Amino acid sequence: MAKKRVHEIAKAQGLSSKELLAALKAAGVEAKAAASSVEEAEALKAIGGDGKAPAKPAAAAQAPSKAAPKSNAPAPKAPAKPAGSKGPVRPAGGQAPAAGGGSKKRRRVVIDSQAARRDQMGGPPPQRPPRRRGGRRRRPLLEEPPPKVEAAEPEATKVPAGATVREVAELLGLGSAEVIKKLMTMGEMATLTQTLTDDSIRAIADEYDRKLEIVTAADEEPEAPQFEDAEESLVDRPPVVTIMGHVDHGKTSLLDAIRETEVAAGEAGGITQHIGAYQVHHGERTITFLDTPGHAAFTAMRARGAKVTDIAVVVVAADDGVMPQTKEAIDHARAADVPILIAVNKIDKEGAQPERVRNELAADGLTPEDWGGETVYCDVSAKTHEGLENLLDMILLVSELEELGANPDASASGTVIESQLDPGRGPVVSILVQRGTLVVGDALVAGSQWGRVRAMQDFTGERVESADPGMPVEVLGFDGVAEAGEFVQVVENDRRARQLAQERANRLKTEALARRQARKVSLEEIFSRVQEGDIKELNIVLKGDVAGSLEALQDEIAKVPQEQVAINVIHSQTGGINESDVMLASASDAIIIGFNVRPLADARRAAEREGVDVRTYSVIYKITEDLRNAMEGLLEAVEVEETLGEAEIKQTFKASKVGRIAGCLVTDGRVSRDASVRLIRDGTVIWEGRLGSLRRFKDNVQEVEEGQECGIVLEGYADVKEGDVLEFFRTKQVEQTLD
Repeated sequence: MAKKRVHEIAKAQGLSSKELLAALKAAGVEAKAAASSVEEAEALKAIGGDGKAPAKPAAAAQAPSKAAPKSNAPAPKAPAKPAGSKGPVRPAGGQAPAAGGGSKKRRRVVIDSQAARRDQMGGPPPQRPPRRRGGRRRRPLLEEPPPKVEAAEPEATKVPAGATVREVAELLGLGSAEVIKKLMTMGEMATLTQTLTDDSIRAIADEYDRKLEIVTAADEEPEAPQFEDAEESLVDRPPVVTIMGHVDHGKTSLLDAIRETEVAAGEAGGITQHIGAYQVHHGERTITFLDTPGHAAFTAMRARGAKVTDIAVVVVAADDGVMPQTKEAIDHARAADVPILIAVNKIDKEGAQPERVRNELAADGLTPEDWGGETVYCDVSAKTHEGLENLLDMILLVSELEELGANPDASASGTVIESQLDPGRGPVVSILVQRGTLVVGDALVAGSQWGRVRAMQDFTGERVESADPGMPVEVLGFDGVAEAGEFVQVVENDRRARQLAQERANRLKTEALARRQARKVSLEEIFSRVQEGDIKELNIVLKGDVAGSLEALQDEIAKVPQEQVAINVIHSQTGGINESDVMLASASDAIIIGFNVRPLADARRAAEREGVDVRTYSVIYKITEDLRNAMEGLLEAVEVEETLGEAEIKQTFKASKVGRIAGCLVTDGRVSRDASVRLIRDGTVIWEGRLGSLRRFKDNVQEVEEGQECGIVLEGYADVKEGDVLEFFRTKQVEQTLD
């Protein structure tokens, strides 16, 4: 028989791929994955030829027998006393009969109450050391000394960032007055309820020799807990697949071809700028897809997509090969410890080289199965739909080996995929349910936001009453826009949800306050920096359509060089540009940048009235380009000196009308009448000024070239000597750049 893939043979024989792989391994047939190819005859032989898995050995099939119960038969009697022997015979049980014949000595009978228990445990009782005459027991001669217990190093006290004076004092075991006095000696006046910066907290700990660890809200973010559900409570759930890869390698077009919708057509420049979650049906199975943006600005969003996924599909264009973001996507998938499947796209294009992609990725450790590796490769074309069925088959095959299951009867929990502020519906939060069933009316908490599910819509826009594990839904009912990537969970009631969200919000607020305090400087320092001209800021109010785009935009802004001009984002929020944003920008001398949002009518009028610059964009690259131009406009032009030439004084002449004339030879460059000049004698600058006159023979000239002679009179200076060098230069204003 010819070779076939493991999953094809398993399907034909009515087995799962995992069972067949186990049987092949037991039979010594090498097969690393379900997509590996093996001889069909060997596979049938491994499973017994009749399509059934080989029976287990009888010994292995039976459960291990429990310990046999003890026999109730009476213990054997003690042997009779041999003839001629002396002394009484001790009966079984260790008791000696009482001495007969009026003897005064009696044997002490010891009744061992622990004998029955010791018979079950096995082994005689531990021997106790003999008694001394004084009643004290003799200790063993070779008794080892007790091990010395080293004092454990004290653990660091965890102090939350933005803690108040009172909280720091309580956590470090100090008096509040003592901490306030110490702060005063450090030049900082503080009250009991004032938040302290991280540096101040560390300084106090160092003063009192205390070990501490400052914990931020990000460190305490509630991660998705690991639930241990019983096997019988688990049901199969759809695999969550992330589409990753380099920009313009066809990720969205490939997803378009799979679910037959037009997503790429509605996006600016054909670039995905949000995370979207969609479901497709293949046969009787369902697959959930996450479409993560591929541009470098969306690194954080792509990393978040890899954290909630079960399988990562990395799309590589066959005509372009492996690019930097391709490797970055692979690193994210490896960090998330998820299986990687390579989709080689655009095989229909001229110049496509699928084998080149395999060679490049094999060098990175992703060896194709055909070459003896474990990575599944699928050649596809989003344009002609070639290879799409095989891609979906491979995705389901890989997910089958992962044994994905979830408990639908538990309290619902999942991850925020995206969130936005809709003008008509309010906060809209996209949630991927990962455990339990989310139903309308549930109380939810996600980070610092809480809410009750008022309504839910699936990815097609249809209203649904419940969402099973693996299903993405849009949820209405949150009190604010939740951060993308937050863990979301159902709690008992609204009061509990509000309490958890409020605690989180307070924590973030105190941290932000501490950060602002850390940026404060004295008036004297500000004045001196302004005088030196090294303090310049560009204030920005950022508004975006969704939280993920806002986060990516802030990451991109942070990459702009800020050594000479600092970018200060004074406010960032999702939603349209309103009047309060304009008034904030007016008070802060800021500009407003809107990404995929527009100013409302009252905001537009206010901006015209207040003279606030409002800029709206739909592509992220334009924002950073305009920011660089604006920052360069804040830089003052610098004076740059341009050397024109040099002339050496060969001889000097004295004229009654014009003063002392220097007869010169131009040794380098050229001499210009309107240039500035320096007089250099023995390497030292003696004088600097301008020319009084420049003549060649008897004519006034504007320039004298190299190698020619000329007569020069310096304006206001006559102490010239033979051998002096005149250096001619010109200064000009040059605009600075950030690079």
